[in-house]
Amino acid sequence: MARHTMTRDAQRGREAVELEFDAEVIDEPTDVLVPSNPVSGPIRVPRKAALGDTGIAVHPLALGGSVFGWTLSHEASFAVLDRFAGLGGELIDTADAYASGRSEQIIGAWLADRGLRDRMTVMTKAGRHPEHRGLSPRSLQGAVDASLERLGVERIDVLFFHGEDAEVPLEESLGAVDRLIAAGKVRSIGASDFSPERLIEARVLAANGLPRFQTVTTAYNLMDRRGFEGAPELVAHAQGLAVLPYFALAGGFLGGGVRRRTELRHDARGARVARHLGRRGQRVLAVLDDIAAEHGVTTATIAVAWLQSRPTVAAPVAGVSRPEQVDALLAAGSVQLQRSELVELDRASA
Repeated sequence: MARHTMTRDAQRGREAVELEFDAEVIDEPTDVLVPSNPVSGPIRVPRKAALGDTGIAVHPLALGGSVFGWTLSHEASFAVLDRFAGLGGELIDTADAYASGRSEQIIGAWLADRGLRDRMTVMTKAGRHPEHRGLSPRSLQGAVDASLERLGVERIDVLFFHGEDAEVPLEESLGAVDRLIAAGKVRSIGASDFSPERLIEARVLAANGLPRFQTVTTAYNLMDRRGFEGAPELVAHAQGLAVLPYFALAGGFLGGGVRRRTELRHDARGARVARHLGRRGQRVLAVLDDIAAEHGVTTATIAVAWLQSRPTVAAPVAGVSRPEQVDALLAAGSVQLQRSELVELDRASA
């Protein structure tokens, strides 16, 4: 396993994060009160969401790590992770292909320096790293060993198949994971962007003794509903799969920071936001504005809260570029949307 040397600054950071967790937790009927927190003061956090039948229960918001080592430096990534942990976040999502493995390396270094491995649930994906492409037994074995090394952990909490592999029988892939689970290297598995037909095939194979998918991740938000609602959602519900939708804020559009084309960035993110700048997008933002004002939160908070209200969703996945943006995401778990507000959002985004 990878070893990380703790610097004096890292030690101070670790102590600060540990202090943020040093608070009495009082159970309430609908949520939990954390009476002292150096980052935000007293906060209320929701009860935890179960990730299928994995036995894992977490705060219902996953921090996406795709920007770590790519658009965020090592230090900036640490700052985001510190904020996330300090406000009660527990679930981190990454992949071996994110920044060619640098995302996993940064997360691993942070876990070691802050001493938070036992408090955090780490999900990663295999299948798209240049050195371990596809879902063959050999690729999966190599990918998992490499991820464990980069993350500096002994076991991956949730390993996702990063897309389907038409060239490898699913039975072989699941058989390889079965051996990795038996070896103690993987705790549970999930499927990323799998078709309903493939998920049904996987369930049949699980009935014959192979490992069963417990979670699925797919693009889903107020602006992108059609790809998931319908057959994928029905299959997820029927199989009891915990859904972790990524692009929770539609590439940042639902944060409301860009309302006109003149405000667009000239990069890939700007291009993703641009496709939503039509009548439908403006209609959705208008409803988000009204509801956010009513609750005294941001539009991003309401967009995530809408996802959390969906019956199959366990924890949306969202990334940030600055530590202060974490607050709005985690706040969604404590927002109780009224039925009339959900209807308004559904109509505006239909």
